[in-house]
Amino acid sequence: MKKIIYRSPNEVENFDLKRFEKSLSRYAKVSEKEVKEALKEFDQYETMHVSCLVEVGMKLIAEKADEQTAKEYFKEHEVWFDEGKFERLRRITGYLVGTLDRWNDAKKAEEHARVKHSVNSSVDDATRLVMLETQAMEHNVAYNH
Repeated sequence: MKKIIYRSPNEVENFDLKRFEKSLSRYAKVSEKEVKEALKEFDQYETMHVSCLVEVGMKLIAEKADEQTAKEYFKEHEVWFDEGKFERLRRITGYLVGTLDRWNDAKKAEEHARVKHSVNSSVDDATRLVMLETQAMEHNVAYNH
């Protein structure tokens, strides 16, 4: 039986699938099958933090209803995140990180030197190419297009 951790490892409860479905049903019609499918990524873990459930819930609600409804669901459950905020998770040079606080100087330099690509669709291709080439020159990195 999977366990859910709330604020600390001492606050653990058995996971109740029906209770989770009921909390989602106030926002969108999500089937038990869809919930189970969404939770498969956590099958390998015996315990998980309640914030994982909230994120799964937001994803399901966004798929079934809309982004605004998912935000409303989060707002109701944000208490399980640190003061309503959660850390941004980024993939940097092959590592999943929130901040660079614990990185050594070499890793920080590697991150600083990498070329950051924009996904801003309001910039046309020619402008984007110039921006990327300029950014590559600033970091002394070759940019081949």
